[in-house]
Amino acid sequence: MGALFEGYVAVDWSASSRPKTGEDSVWIAIRGWGETTESENPASRMAAVARIEALLRSATKAGRRLLCGFDFPFGYPRGTARMLTGGDGWESVWARIAELIEDHPDNANNRFEAAAALNAAVTHDGPFWGNGLKRNVPGLPRKKPSGWGENLPPNLRHAERAVRRLPESGSPQEVWKLSGVGSVGGQALLGIAALEGLRRRAVAEVWPFQTLGEGRAHVLAEMYPSLIDPEPGSDVKDARQVRTWAAALRRVDSEGNLARHLSAAGEMPVAVREEEAAILGMDDPAAFQRMVGVSPARARRC
Repeated sequence: MGALFEGYVAVDWSASSRPKTGEDSVWIAIRGWGETTESENPASRMAAVARIEALLRSATKAGRRLLCGFDFPFGYPRGTARMLTGGDGWESVWARIAELIEDHPDNANNRFEAAAALNAAVTHDGPFWGNGLKRNVPGLPRKKPSGWGENLPPNLRHAERAVRRLPESGSPQEVWKLSGVGSVGGQALLGIAALEGLRRRAVAEVWPFQTLGEGRAHVLAEMYPSLIDPEPGSDVKDARQVRTWAAALRRVDSEGNLARHLSAAGEMPVAVREEEAAILGMDDPAAFQRMVGVSPARARRC
């Protein structure tokens, strides 16, 4: 099987509340289709989304197909949609998050208040937790609540449970945690809100919810950088991670092996395709690592 895509974009996301470059900011790397960049470092999420949208539109005009990987969770554990929105599946959750999130050009955002509004649908404390602000946010606990899988949705997705069992792959954090070491909850809220608009404007499909790699639409997928080590170097780790991933995606696809990683989600629990999402490469990371010629990662998701 030949390559599925002509270009590959890797994005390291950020939940920063102010314009920021360097460590813990947004980084983008692009490979293929004449748009190769080592790494770009826009100071805001809005600028990053504008860059990616322009790239997708340009590729569409040229009849090219792109795969874009983002470093944040695309979904929540099974049962979340029904509990938080009264609807079914990922689309109701994405739509509700996009409705609640306010994200501005200077990175000012209301992710903590949005999480509290989502929590309001549940009579128990949570599920979102970790208020990182000095002021209290009613409805958003500072400490982790209890009742997972009972009064609350499960604490972890299939993806987190599976990757945590892998040797030397780091320990992906739960999607509910909004502040503290390794927290990705805020990134997910801001990221999902951004992609909900992007997928509609740029006619892109979300893996594995809408596609398993088939078709001609651009594809947006969830990455977990810690599945592979970044290339060596002295510059910012996030920059090296996106360069490594963009190159890795291109090589795996050029060898005709990306299709099986994308289609693997079809063999995972039904909730993965309907609500939880998956991490690209989690089905067989050892094979993925061998093909890209790098070692298993030992760092945690940033």
